[in-house]
Amino acid sequence: MEDRVVELETRLAFQEDAIHSLNETVATQQRRIESLSQALESLQKRMQVLSPSPLHGGEEEPPPPHY
Repeated sequence: MEDRVVELETRLAFQEDAIHSLNETVATQQRRIESLSQALESLQKRMQVLSPSPLHGGEEEPPPPHY
């Protein structure tokens, strides 16, 4: 009976360690996703400033001279 308890305690310790490791991985990935989302949003804003789309209220660009 004692061997069984020791085995269960050992398994529990390994599971707790695995859960802790997975939790750290998920937290790291979430921080990275948030960082990438902010960078993407910043780039989208910069692109809108640099070249406003005709679909967003900007004036339509005239056709090139060769038309």
